Amino acid sequence: MVITYYCIITMLIAAYLLGSIPSAVWIGKRYYGVDVREHGSKNAGTTNVLRVLGTRAAIPVFVIDFLKGFLAVTLFTLLKYDEGIQRFPVWIINLKIVAVFVVALGHIFPIFAGFRGGKGVATMLGAVTGIQPNVALLCFAVWFVVFMLWHYVSLASIAAGGCFPIFASIFAGSMYARYGLEHTPITFVVFSFIVAIILVWTHRKNIGRILDGTEPKARIWEYLAREISLNDGEKNADTNEKK
Repeated sequence: MVITYYCIITMLIAAYLLGSIPSAVWIGKRYYGVDVREHGSKNAGTTNVLRVLGTRAAIPVFVIDFLKGFLAVTLFTLLKYDEGIQRFPVWIINLKIVAVFVVALGHIFPIFAGFRGGKGVATMLGAVTGIQPNVALLCFAVWFVVFMLWHYVSLASIAAGGCFPIFASIFAGSMYARYGLEHTPITFVVFSFIVAIILVWTHRKNIGRILDGTEPKARIWEYLAREISLNDGEKNADTNEKK
């Protein structure tokens, strides 16, 4: 068991360090000379990067943050567990759940960016995908529908998080058949409620702004149109300089 404990602790440290990769901060500073934490909502996440820097910066930020969560959970499938743990597969599931919280903690309080990070939505989505891809897909569908209807990323994230416990209770059971379990582990259901609470808590300021009518909306096509216009302007400027 000593070897297993050592590996688990190592993997949890790795999960925190993965979560601490501040993609929004690094991409903003490296390619745009901008610290997104000093602009817009001052949040180091995909939405603020989209508002401040545009889609070309926001897309890689989302992909990296998603992969951070996914890899942090997937690492636990690489461990060679002691027979005592293998006889109780629910413990492997519990370890993955712990990894979700650790990687999200790293994203929210990144050691590589002065402990000022994002809200962890993309990272949690990636982590949940590593455990329950079908539930993650359903939550993303809810996010997409709410976002397209009201254009609030924060509201869409809260709605998706609120549906997470429902989907976990109803649809997650089939995924655990491979572990020899007939029902969804209670730990995963409890975990889904905690995630929903965390998402509400991290978006508490957004909720206030939505109620006040001051929360900015995000329309992807407007950002795309703005970038196309800027690119056309840069091309025309280059052409004029060559002339």
